[in-house]
Amino acid sequence: MAEISDVYFVDGVRTPFGRAGEKGMYWNTRADDLVVKAMIGLMERNPDVPKDRVEEVAIAATSQTGDQGLTLGRSTAILAGLPQSVPGYAIDRMCAGAMTSVTTIAGSIGFGMYDVAIAGGVEHMGRHPIGANADPNPRFVAEKMVDPAALNMGVTAERIHDRFPHLTKERADRFGMLSQHKAQAAYDAGKIQPDLVPVATKGEDGAWAWPPRMRAVARRPRWRISRF
Repeated sequence: MAEISDVYFVDGVRTPFGRAGEKGMYWNTRADDLVVKAMIGLMERNPDVPKDRVEEVAIAATSQTGDQGLTLGRSTAILAGLPQSVPGYAIDRMCAGAMTSVTTIAGSIGFGMYDVAIAGGVEHMGRHPIGANADPNPRFVAEKMVDPAALNMGVTAERIHDRFPHLTKERADRFGMLSQHKAQAAYDAGKIQPDLVPVATKGEDGAWAWPPRMRAVARRPRWRISRF
């Protein structure tokens, strides 16, 4: 029987969230560039880890098309400056994609396949709305394998309301509002900034700028460095 190794989460970063669509700060930013920026930031936070020690990169995305496709783990690893000897792959498990990347890599480390690996995900809803380019096989509906409502997240939400009528729109709106208040309070208290990677964005005029919330983050604090 193979011996199972201990697996450790060493460090994690992300880019700031932005609004989807033309008014979003990432409208002119590629999805794979967001992954690259996060990966570079992660490696910079852990300078004691040689880049050639990374043995695998797994990056998830639901809409694997355009700049959010092309075997994201491999392509973003190269663009982030990791050696071309570092392999990588992409995962699509809808909303659970990034978590599946982490658990898949963790399992591989546990069984001794890797010592050091990177896992994560990206979802650029401004450039690739979920389902925008999808073409579900007509058999799903024709053969009644699934309810047509299951192919539309908005309709699914309505079905959930029908099943749980006590979850009213007012309660949902209040929950969402309070969630936004908690997020803003966390920003104001500086609890989120240490794990954010600064990202410069390009406006419609082609000029580069820091998003408002990122200006304080650009003055990078003293990072806590985790060692492998």
